[in-house]
Amino acid sequence: KARETLRNGALSALLRRAVLQARSALGPALDKATGTLLYNAAARLKDPKHLGFLVGYIARREILTDLQLSAALEYVRSHPLEPLDVADFERACGVGVSITPEQIEEAVEAVISKHRAELLAERYHFNMGLLMGEARSQLRWADGKTIKNEVDLQVLHLLGPKTEADLEKKPKVAKARLAPAEKQKVAVVENGDMGTETKSLLEQLRGEALKFHKPGENYKTEGYVVTPNTMALLKQHLAITGGQVRTRFPPEPNGILHIGHAKAINFNFGYAKANGGVCFLRYDDTNPEKEEEKYFTAIREMVEWLGYQPYAVTHASDYFDQLYTWALELIRRGQAYVCHQKVEEIKGHNPPPSPWRDRPVEESLLLFEDMRKGKFGEGEATLRMKLVMEDGKMDPVAYRVKFTPHHRTGDKWCIYPTYDYTHCLCDSIEHITHSLCTKEFQARRSSYFWLCNALDVYCPVQWEYGRLNLLYTVVSKRKIIRLVETGAVRDWDDPRLFTLTALRRRGFPPEAINNFCARVGVTVAQATMEPHLLEACAREVLNEQAPRAMAVLEPLKVTITNFPAPKALEVLVPNFPADESRGFHKVPFHQTVYIEETDFREEADKGYKRLAPGQPVGLRHTGYIITVQNVIKDVSGRVIELEVTCTKSDVAEKPKAFIHWVSVPLACEVRLYERLFLHKNPEDPSEVPGGFLSDLNPDSLRVVHNALVDSSVRSARPFDKFQFERLGYFSVDPDSEEGKMVFNRTVTLKEDPGKA
Repeated sequence: KARETLRNGALSALLRRAVLQARSALGPALDKATGTLLYNAAARLKDPKHLGFLVGYIARREILTDLQLSAALEYVRSHPLEPLDVADFERACGVGVSITPEQIEEAVEAVISKHRAELLAERYHFNMGLLMGEARSQLRWADGKTIKNEVDLQVLHLLGPKTEADLEKKPKVAKARLAPAEKQKVAVVENGDMGTETKSLLEQLRGEALKFHKPGENYKTEGYVVTPNTMALLKQHLAITGGQVRTRFPPEPNGILHIGHAKAINFNFGYAKANGGVCFLRYDDTNPEKEEEKYFTAIREMVEWLGYQPYAVTHASDYFDQLYTWALELIRRGQAYVCHQKVEEIKGHNPPPSPWRDRPVEESLLLFEDMRKGKFGEGEATLRMKLVMEDGKMDPVAYRVKFTPHHRTGDKWCIYPTYDYTHCLCDSIEHITHSLCTKEFQARRSSYFWLCNALDVYCPVQWEYGRLNLLYTVVSKRKIIRLVETGAVRDWDDPRLFTLTALRRRGFPPEAINNFCARVGVTVAQATMEPHLLEACAREVLNEQAPRAMAVLEPLKVTITNFPAPKALEVLVPNFPADESRGFHKVPFHQTVYIEETDFREEADKGYKRLAPGQPVGLRHTGYIITVQNVIKDVSGRVIELEVTCTKSDVAEKPKAFIHWVSVPLACEVRLYERLFLHKNPEDPSEVPGGFLSDLNPDSLRVVHNALVDSSVRSARPFDKFQFERLGYFSVDPDSEEGKMVFNRTVTLKEDPGKA
């Protein structure tokens, strides 16, 4: 332990201080109990300025147990401002409280008396921890070992020594198993809400689950900087919010949201929802060169599609006037300056220091005003903040010159704030309690706290979580643009991509995406997942949501020569065969039907169960079995039609298989999708030396132009979903038009073992 501690220089220094202080009061020899308390104080104390205060209590034998020390550490963490109220501190830590053996005996006696009947019934199989817990709750500062000994003694007195029956293991109670339908139900998200599944996203995010601070208790967070104004600002903040949790989802409106954003949306909106709070949708519109109206619209559409309603829709540009006023104040306080180093000069982690860092405040104020008036060209001047970030980056830029009209403010500004400057201040203005962002922003946490404190404004807490990545895809805006430009995909919503618009177009239900995020969990570590896990979530939801229909991708004409009626019959097909209470739809059954080419063979191999000469099959839902009488071929020898006879299934021998079919069908186009890339990590040069564009899967899209589907889907609209029996789950594509529907295959009915 000593060697391990020596490797931590800061801890070693604190421990040395604590030991020297204790020795001055107790002499050179410290007993083990005191040593342990000193070590724990030095190791667990967040703010070293209180070390001497705590060591004094340990040295005077006023803090004697780890329980008291834990209470003391919690007290100083919860009261960051000096001076501490000594009397209140001592009350909170049990200083001077003496628990007699008689008090312990009486407390244990009362608890055992309360549970006497259960103890006599269950004997030593009773949960003795319950007795310990209840006795401890009555005597908070009593020694745990003493309580345990007293419990053991009194239980022995009541029950006598253990018998052979007492030594046998308690039989496990079998848990009630959910019926399949019930199990399915709990896995589905409704409008962003998980059901009652034990590890739902909302349960992962509720209350103490994440160890986040409570609103107004920002100062309890490790690394949070407390200033003389902090407590007053937090008091004002609580008066405004009423102690409500507030989060925000802050996308840049310069691209389409992807699967990684789905986790961010679920985390931000979900955390607020799980804790009775609200979530803002705030567009980070500080870079007018790359922002387009279509992105603003698509972002909000996707948030609402996932089942969330923003408390308010705001823009960073709403606060441009306030941000500019604060920039002037930052200069006046000597915390920012106008710099003329070029962008190339200040890139990277070791740029040369700015020669303008110490220029007079008045000069920077005048120059910043000149920047605002457009007197400097782009790249000729920036406003920089005086701080060093965690990653070593020095003096990040707060404002830069851009002569680009803004979509909301027009030509009012030619200077625009950066993310580093804007983000924390917008959070402060909106009184965000938990600023949730991905792990790569951890290096900006110190600048986040620094800037709010430099301006003496309310400072929220930034919390980081791990990104969600998927294999076999790319999600960066730049790379997706390259895919579109080269014609590898059609647009941002090409169903082979993992943007949210693409997933919607392919037919993924929003509930499946939310369930996927819940299963990934709210992890601090980056999560890289296989696409088949998302597909599994889609199957679960679609199995419950997508009504059945029949379609044939490669049609083979079948004529029933003894069709039992002069015109088409109507067949009732259940929308959901497992639950016929959810209704039926009608499909025509005519003497001409179409089956899949692959459902017929001229010669049946061993194990082949579908249609062949001498091997009849049933037609699903019709109550009829067909038998081949004649095989018709074209000049090349290809089978183009079958002539068959039909028999009622209740009078014929049960066939080996039942196949799907269509009759009087609608023509349609079906698009079958596979992975866009051949390798798991198309952006990894070691895996794909030629770059991601060289890794495209030539078979990622197969279009079936002359598929047939039953007429029950005639009135379907874009994004309506169906399970085509035996084929998979399909969604109506927006390309559909009168007379020619287009379907995208979302997922197959079962996972392809080769993809797992």
